[in-house]
Parts: sequence; C-alpha cells; structure tokens
Amino acid sequence: MKKNIAEHLPLREREGFLRDNCDAPERMSYMKQFTEEEIVAMKNRLSTVSIEMDDIEDEKKAIAVQLKAKFDPLKTEKKSLLKNIKQRATLVSEECFKFIDHEAGRVEYYNAIGDLIESRPIAPEERQRGLFALRNGTED
Repeated sequence: MKKNIAEHLPLREREGFLRDNCDAPERMSYMKQFTEEEIVAMKNRLSTVSIEMDDIEDEKKAIAVQLKAKFDPLKTEKKSLLKNIKQRATLVSEECFKFIDHEAGRVEYYNAIGDLIESRPIAPEERQRGLFALRNGTED
C-alpha cells in the first residue's frame, strides 16, 4: 500500500482524481499533520498569548491586593460583630463605683449609669466601717 497517491498531480487536481477513482467517499475523523508554516504561526501566537496572559495575571494580582485592602477591615469588623452578638456584651474598661454593704456582707460595683456590674462577698480588709455609712435616705 502506498503512503501517498496522485503525487504527480497538482494539489488542486488531486481531490477530483481521488473522487473519480475511489470505490466510495466516506466522512472520517483523523489526525491531520500541520505544515511547518502552520507550526511556526502557532508558536508565534503561543508567545503572544503567553505574554498577554502574564500581563493579565499581573493586573489580577494588583486588583487582588486592592480588594484585600478593602476586604480585610470588613472581615475584622464582621468577626468583632459576631463575637459581640454571641456574647451579648463587650469588654470595657471604665470608672466604676464601689459600695460596701456591711450589713449584707457584700461589695457591689456600679457603672456611671447605675447598673450593677459586680457583686461579691466582702473581703476581711474591707470590713472596717467608715464614719458615715450610706443610708437609703429614710433612716436617720
């Protein structure tokens, strides 16, 4: 079997010759070899595509840095908000007011708006009475 037939005919006449002399034409799929010119053209296009892709990748990295700068503060705030919602409170450091109730044997701390912050048993060093005890206003 020959690898190539009708070589002696010009390219434009070969298909007609093959059609006229075959038993039957059939549609087939096969791997058609590229010419050297086609391979060179594809290599040139590959280098152009690679350069464009690298440029786009650089742009993507720059945009990612910008987006990260916008995203990170929001992420931090979200984490803080979730923690606050979960705990239903936040840790603060502010001036509180200590009251010693010698009769009940308790020490109580109130914040600036009068909310009870902490209540604990009185410590031994806190047991001394001052000269004036706090009254509720109805006692003399």
